[in-house]
Amino acid sequence: MIKYIIVDDETASHNNIKDYASNIPSLSHQESCFNAFEAIEYLNNNTIDLIFLDINMPKLSGFDFLKTLSTPPRIIVTTAYKEFALEGYELNIDDYLLKPFSFQRFIAAINKVSGLLRKSGNTDDSSIFLKDNKKHYQVKLNDILYTEAYGNYVKIHLNDKMILTHQTLSSIEELLPKKQFIKVHKFFIIAKNKIVLIEGNLIHINEHKIPVGKMYRQNINELLP
Repeated sequence: MIKYIIVDDETASHNNIKDYASNIPSLSHQESCFNAFEAIEYLNNNTIDLIFLDINMPKLSGFDFLKTLSTPPRIIVTTAYKEFALEGYELNIDDYLLKPFSFQRFIAAINKVSGLLRKSGNTDDSSIFLKDNKKHYQVKLNDILYTEAYGNYVKIHLNDKMILTHQTLSSIEELLPKKQFIKVHKFFIIAKNKIVLIEGNLIHINEHKIPVGKMYRQNINELLP
């Protein structure tokens, strides 16, 4: 579960973020702060994983507020001002959403933060969102058998179906925790616990046979006794 707060002086922005977030069970809204001082007071007594942060707020800007935090949580900036993007990334923000942003762009930001939190061990989040045509699927990591590059798309092979998403394999790799998944070929990433048999340069996962690339053979050798 990713615990988040919103820091923004506009009610409409709070409502939009909460509406988007309500579609993602792994997000848990903790507090709505309408200025930086409310956020500082809340953070003095509570621990959260993520802040949706506006920049242009009265008295203390979003970035000035961010500079006051010694150990900030993950930060997704939500603003109408694109000219502050560079300064934001210099402050190590995780993503920069330009208002008005779409649900698809929101999901991309959440996937990025989820991956970072998983890598740092700060969340038990066990699912990601994937776009297939105009639909957004929440996919449990444990349901993924393997992923396969397919031109400008990636096939996500699950226990009971396949999802075709318009993303690169490298972007999918960023979302998958290395403890559970391993790259075995420039076109394939597999779930370690779904391996049935390793036979030469072929990996059997159910009825599927996935090739092992020469450059990735060491990855497989590390799994073997």
